[in-house]
Amino acid sequence: MTAKTASERVRELRSLIEDANHRYYVLDDPQLSDADYDSLLRELLDLEDRYPELRTADSPTQRVGAAPAERFAPYEHRVAMLSLANATNEAELRAFDERVRKLAGGAQSYVVELKIDGLATSLQYRDGALERGGTRGDGRVGEDVTPNLRTISSIPLRLRSGQAHEHFGDGAIEVRGEVYLRKSDFERLNAERERAGLPVFANPRNAASGGVRQLDPRLTAERKLSFFAYAIVMVSLSNHPEQRPKRNVMVSLSNHPEQRPERNVILSGRHKAPQSKGDGIATQWESLELLKKLGLPVNPHVARCANIDEVIAYCERWEAKREDLDYEIDGVVVKVDDLATQERLGAAGRDPRWAVAYKFKPREARTKLLDIVITVGRTGTLNPNAVLEPVQLGGVTVRNATLHNEEYIASNDIRPGDIVLVTRAGDVIPRVVGPVLSERKGKLRRFVMPDRCPVCGADVDHPEGEAMSRCTNAACPAQVLERVRHFCSRGAMDIEGIGDVMAQQLTELELVEDIADIYALDEKKLATVPRTGEKTIANLLRNIESSKSRGLARVLTGLGIRFVGTQTAQILAGDFGTIDDIAAASAGELQQCEGIGPEVAASVSLFFAQRANRAMIERLRKAGVAMNAPKRARAASGKLMGKTFVLTGTLPNLTRDEAASLITEAGGKVSGSVSKKTNYVVAGSEPGSKYDKAQSLGITILDEAGLRSLLA
Repeated sequence: MTAKTASERVRELRSLIEDANHRYYVLDDPQLSDADYDSLLRELLDLEDRYPELRTADSPTQRVGAAPAERFAPYEHRVAMLSLANATNEAELRAFDERVRKLAGGAQSYVVELKIDGLATSLQYRDGALERGGTRGDGRVGEDVTPNLRTISSIPLRLRSGQAHEHFGDGAIEVRGEVYLRKSDFERLNAERERAGLPVFANPRNAASGGVRQLDPRLTAERKLSFFAYAIVMVSLSNHPEQRPKRNVMVSLSNHPEQRPERNVILSGRHKAPQSKGDGIATQWESLELLKKLGLPVNPHVARCANIDEVIAYCERWEAKREDLDYEIDGVVVKVDDLATQERLGAAGRDPRWAVAYKFKPREARTKLLDIVITVGRTGTLNPNAVLEPVQLGGVTVRNATLHNEEYIASNDIRPGDIVLVTRAGDVIPRVVGPVLSERKGKLRRFVMPDRCPVCGADVDHPEGEAMSRCTNAACPAQVLERVRHFCSRGAMDIEGIGDVMAQQLTELELVEDIADIYALDEKKLATVPRTGEKTIANLLRNIESSKSRGLARVLTGLGIRFVGTQTAQILAGDFGTIDDIAAASAGELQQCEGIGPEVAASVSLFFAQRANRAMIERLRKAGVAMNAPKRARAASGKLMGKTFVLTGTLPNLTRDEAASLITEAGGKVSGSVSKKTNYVVAGSEPGSKYDKAQSLGITILDEAGLRSLLA
């Protein structure tokens, strides 16, 4: 086969595969058997292997193939993804309709859609091809997860070319939708994880959300995620990939309760894309029809309702039928159909006046609380969980539920042996609401949080006034991943190469069972880590070796002692000089340090009281990790003598260490927290809560120039 013939066959195969995907995911009318589809895909793969120059990013073979990421790049939303107001009953729906009729000057028709319980997602297409995709994030900036979204078969890598060009020319469009996991795929996934000895997922939404955020796209592909589109929120007039549009035209407004565009542009009373050959898009219903023409899957149960009575009937019908679906829904989104009317109605604060989300009632059931067991989270929190007599709740057999914390259990008087009310509000992890006291029999024992970790046996810390208890063992197996990730982070030991992915691999392969094991890694061990070559191993070992000389303050930060951040670590290192002196100090002696209060002192003292922590520190010492620091000289005099400073934010020219050194050399003290005894707060860019507290206390706030002026 010649290169020319191969090119023609590749185009033909892609067209056949894209058409098969469209019929399967959008039209629900498959025409090819699985075997025939796989045969076409294998042929395309073979041709692209033989002729790599024919492989393109939008080829169906590229659903998986990107290398794992260390972290996600930011994904900025040009149109904000915010929220809608909720309605929880018929009266609130009718009140919404009354407001709409009053503001719009008459009755309106509505479009209603099932509220899919998944992850809100944004897709950007340029010239018909999928260019970028991201998560909601905080509504303004999400995470760029393009390689992961490419693995989802129901997301077209290229829009149906004829329709895309007719409506949008060569410009860019942004589509909003929901990534979700079907119940059947959720059950398959959990069954596979059980067989592999892995923890199962709590619900489909969590599995979908976690799947989209995998750093390795191959892991996303294994979830078998699905997608529904529900809005075109932006059409760009720009034809150049690097040029931001000077003007946006909103072809459709988002109808998802977590999204709202800031502004619409109306052309001649209708929403009309530039270069459009048709009459434009006048209604939400028409925009959904356009999405289907473009090859994007739209939920088949959307409906047009002439009035609020039909809306209410739709909501009631689907609340009763929600278990019939192969995906989770937690409500219905109701929108004014006419887009020009939406524009006139506008928004009240953060919520558009033209839409509302009707939320289904929580699922509830009664069952017996057999026991309360403790699990340890990755940050050391002790989490009480209910062991229940199995009960059907929302089509799922529930055997476990969350109990939040010890205070929640006590305030609701929940005891093992009780008949309890269990709910799944919004289809999240089931939780125990409380006991049915009328059915309590005999004297049931009250729950008491253990004073030792159930995983490693270390002491449990429960600071006064806090809801959560925590394991104090830095080597606790339940915490190892998070501990390793933190120890290697830039603010601690700064071991480049051990990011989220590598930390997870090292702990899953049991090469690292506590942070001291990092310094026992060698070429042989690292060679067993997938996708780790000789150069990577050499660089990683060099970075591990160089981290040994970071000093005591960095080690203290990396140990993850509760309440000990960068500044507190520097204070302890400067006042004591060695880790042995810190470990031997009493809580009272620790409080002699500037800015170290009773809570911090108790946490530090408790950490070093644990035998496992001391043993781990000895292993770090034997590995050659430096755990000492120059002891801070007590200045007898100086321009800043008797003055206490707090540093916050990023200074333009000085690091915090450099600024602290200048202050102490001039006789001043540097504290880690703001109090009435603080004389000055030195603030850089992006200051934290210390800045706000200083303002509330009337403390003088300096920038770097102000600090230098005091020192001059």
